[in-house]
Amino acid sequence: MNVIDWLLDSDPAIRWQVMRDLLDAPAEEVAAERARVATEGWGAHLLALQDDDGLWPRADTDPEWSCFLHLALLRDLGIDPMSDDARRTVGLVRDKVTWHWWDNAPFFAGEVEPCINGRVVALGAYFGEDVHKVVDRLLGEQMDDGGWNCEQENGSTRGSFHTTICVLEGLLEHDWATGGRPDVRAALARGQEYLLARRLFHRLSTGEVIDPAFARFGFPTCYHYHVLRAVDHLRVGGVVPDDRMTEAIALVESKRDADGRWPLEHVHEDNVVIPMEELGMPSRWVTLRALRVLRWAKGG
Repeated sequence: MNVIDWLLDSDPAIRWQVMRDLLDAPAEEVAAERARVATEGWGAHLLALQDDDGLWPRADTDPEWSCFLHLALLRDLGIDPMSDDARRTVGLVRDKVTWHWWDNAPFFAGEVEPCINGRVVALGAYFGEDVHKVVDRLLGEQMDDGGWNCEQENGSTRGSFHTTICVLEGLLEHDWATGGRPDVRAALARGQEYLLARRLFHRLSTGEVIDPAFARFGFPTCYHYHVLRAVDHLRVGGVVPDDRMTEAIALVESKRDADGRWPLEHVHEDNVVIPMEELGMPSRWVTLRALRVLRWAKGG
């Protein structure tokens, strides 16, 4: 089985993105496959796990966090945000879920940490909820170096890769949903330059690799940064590849195995737990993202 056939022999969430990003399938065929995310496989499983209070079961004291992670995964799966299933799910979250550690603020009002608020913006923009106040807050929190950092309130003066990628993804989703604001696009460009100036995983001061974990690819990502996630963001953001991405692209390509697949190298303990992929084994999620990144980088 070749790699594309292997990817297609999978969940609708994988198939529709392969059809769109790797096969250039007709839009109506892509939409038909995407519609199956809500009724089959991982997407249907996630939808079925939600309770009538808008939350997903979780064995700890932070049910909002579980809600946040599950909703983020539904977005990653690419569920049609206008489908009846998505509207019901998001409506329950909007009407019933609050951040109990942040003055019981409504879910889509966000809270205090930009790494969380960046994802709230991504979710709100994707699912059609009003998050403009959260966007305004994030714009005011961009640091002098172009990044964002959840530790800024504790005195940090430098951006964080983890926080910055979460905010960039949110601002980009908001830009698509609203048609674009000049201040949002300017913040996006500064944040993307923050990553590029550091060649996506190096210290600006010394050139050393910041964290070896940045070179280990996983899915879902939650708030965690890695090089493939960053390059995929630059791809969807329409950034033109340049020499500062060369090492990162080479890193992505170097992880391809003899069968043309990429392994799942890292699983985050704070992620949603549904059966998807096994650590150390070939990963359809990582392979899909790697192939579309390489296609973009090579002008395909």
